[in-house]
Amino acid sequence: MSLGRDDAHDVKSFHSYLQESRSIIALVGAGLSASSGLAVFTGADGLWENQDPFSLATPEAFRSDAARVWRFYDRRRHEALQAQPNAAHFALAEASRQLPGFITMNQNIDGLSERADHPGSQLLALHGSLFEVQCTNTQSCEYWREDFTYSIVSMDSLSVEREHTPTQTQDTICPDPEISRPDCQLQGLPNCPRCNSILRPGVVWFGERLKDEVLLRIRHSFSQPEKIDLMLVIGTAAQVMPAAGYIDVARARGARLCFVNTDRNTGTGGNLQNGDWFFEGDAAVIVPILLEPVTSQGSRPHIPS
Repeated sequence: MSLGRDDAHDVKSFHSYLQESRSIIALVGAGLSASSGLAVFTGADGLWENQDPFSLATPEAFRSDAARVWRFYDRRRHEALQAQPNAAHFALAEASRQLPGFITMNQNIDGLSERADHPGSQLLALHGSLFEVQCTNTQSCEYWREDFTYSIVSMDSLSVEREHTPTQTQDTICPDPEISRPDCQLQGLPNCPRCNSILRPGVVWFGERLKDEVLLRIRHSFSQPEKIDLMLVIGTAAQVMPAAGYIDVARARGARLCFVNTDRNTGTGGNLQNGDWFFEGDAAVIVPILLEPVTSQGSRPHIPS
């Protein structure tokens, strides 16, 4: 879906305000990467192995079935590596290069913004990355690494072996609820090279706190003495905390809001205030048009007349 003639006035109004703006924050979500072929995990098609993907993105899920969680994230890594950044990723990256006060708060973990050469100093990865792994032993080990291989866990090596022993070790994790934990030994999970504990995806799961360095950068972005001129909310319903609360903070700091989403009735789209904009459709089409005044990409995007 693209912009129509009815959007022309709003586009021109937005362009006029954008050109006057110096402090801009973009909050982006899964809809940004939808045109790159990555799943949004909403609606009837948002299942993985007949299970709600969001139920796998928790510490509890990893403790009870690390194999399933690793399979889920390995599949997502594989899909993300096959995908390419779309026009919206590149437009946001170029706008950031042109405007030092343009900060993007990224809820995605797919690495596409980074691959679009988005300036790292202006990109906040709120939820970590599919391409980071970290040790589960947070008490005495801080091992962490980037890993861009297609698969960290060998699918062929993941197996369940019944063992007739009453002893349970830390490595005993049972993916089958019909098998009691002491009788279930899982092989094939990645181990920390320092302490031999199990490694986990380097992402922030539901119920976990954002990393301290990310929180510091967020506070810095919202605590500048000048007001926030504009906040873009792209491809997200902005219903997940704490990111959802940043919209209220931006409003309180004087920002006008611009929403880009495929459904006006989802999330914040139904709570527009005077002076806000809402553009319904594909972020890969709309975002380059909206940011055209501050980008230096090839041909000028077509604006409905």
